Amino acid sequence: MHRPPLNHCRVCGTSVVYRLPDDGDTKKRAVCPSCNNVHYENPLNVVGTVPVWGEDGGHVLLCKRNIEPRKGFWTLPAGFMELGETTAQGAARETVEEAGAQFEMQPIFTIMNVVRAGQVHIFYRAQLLSTEFDPGHETMEARLFTESEIPWDDIAFRTVKETLRLYFANRKAGDFGFHTVDIE
Repeated sequence: MHRPPLNHCRVCGTSVVYRLPDDGDTKKRAVCPSCNNVHYENPLNVVGTVPVWGEDGGHVLLCKRNIEPRKGFWTLPAGFMELGETTAQGAARETVEEAGAQFEMQPIFTIMNVVRAGQVHIFYRAQLLSTEFDPGHETMEARLFTESEIPWDDIAFRTVKETLRLYFANRKAGDFGFHTVDIE
């Protein structure tokens, strides 16, 4: 996993030790030797949408990233889920923040488990209500692409590329399913 280990107790600030907790847990955790608090480190959720335009959904909205990682590459509007919101609320917020799009949320489409990064990526389908976009500061450009126009070599993340491939395959089949994918 790429996330750095926890160094200090969030309760008292003492340096933590990675060991098996005394409660019978079978996984090494960050344990504070001073206050005995056990710190559980869990995956982060990335939430977003596959915003499409047209009655046939033939155009997908992509955002050109203006921030690292992968600045200058294209992505679906997505980002880290915040406390106090559902996955759908987070996906909608990210779509507004990154693309300034008007849309109607549709069902959940993909869940991508990115174990090595300690993340779970969740994408909803979304129907665009307008082709007017007002991207926020994290986006250089927001624009619509047909399948043949997608800049496949310039897609920022594998989860986005896999979600796009599934979207276009489902569109061609005329049946949108729910997909779970494990990214190695």
